[in-house]
Amino acid sequence: MSGEATKYGVLVGVDGSAESARAVAWAAREAALRHVPLNLLHAVTPVVVGWPVGRLYEEMPDWQKDNAERVIAQAREAAATALGGSDTTPVHDETVYANAVSILIEASAEAQMVVVGSQGLGALGRMLLGSVSSSLAQHANCPVAVIHSADGAEPDPAAPVLVGIDGSPLSEAATAFAFDEASRRGVDLVALHAWSDVGVFPVLGMDWHDRESEGQEVLAERLAGWQERYPDVHVQRSLVCDTPAKWLLDAAERAQLVVVGSRGRGGFDAMLLGSVSSVVVHSAKIPVVVVRS
Repeated sequence: MSGEATKYGVLVGVDGSAESARAVAWAAREAALRHVPLNLLHAVTPVVVGWPVGRLYEEMPDWQKDNAERVIAQAREAAATALGGSDTTPVHDETVYANAVSILIEASAEAQMVVVGSQGLGALGRMLLGSVSSSLAQHANCPVAVIHSADGAEPDPAAPVLVGIDGSPLSEAATAFAFDEASRRGVDLVALHAWSDVGVFPVLGMDWHDRESEGQEVLAERLAGWQERYPDVHVQRSLVCDTPAKWLLDAAERAQLVVVGSRGRGGFDAMLLGSVSSVVVHSAKIPVVVVRS
């Protein structure tokens, strides 16, 4: 994956918020792991003026330019701190006068990964509760990392990477990404599989042993090829009977990163983000990567 030719490498959206600073730090370390540039992108929302018919300023007002320079300077400082003064990871920045969601989705077509905070600041400094991160997780053209703020606590770098495997071909990309991340970080991979998406156990007449055997077969089938490709990654298999989102969030308490697919069993092209992925993205306390098929 590190050999992919992309314009941006690891691209992170910055807006001057505390969540943004955490996203920059995580993205900087990720760029260093991948040996690609870190790109800081700050989108300035165009100002609407005029009444009764609104129109957009064609050029960025001075006060927005001043604020943009401050945001970029803060982001560069956060990146430098995360990189520990190393100059082996190039850091680039760009400020655009456009809607943040639109420009990040467009840029995602030329990035290995897009990183955003789970929350950010709006044009007037108010908190946006996940509008950018939610939109990117649904529409981006590359993996999207959503960085959460867990009271300033950083995940244990020795903790494993966690991936949800639902047995569908659509989760193959997430599995590949998770193996790659575990290999780069030198940690274990926890592969969690639930044989049902809903709470169905116990059901009268259901043979748990048969279901367990089927689940083990699914895990073995989905992991086999990747274990051969990444022999350095030790895999811990976890099989549960139902409610995968609940078990993924529970396992995330002991992981440093969660990887999920954009859709799961029964997913179809018109679906934007599967229910399990959506719950994990919004509720996990550690970084979550959504990998689209």
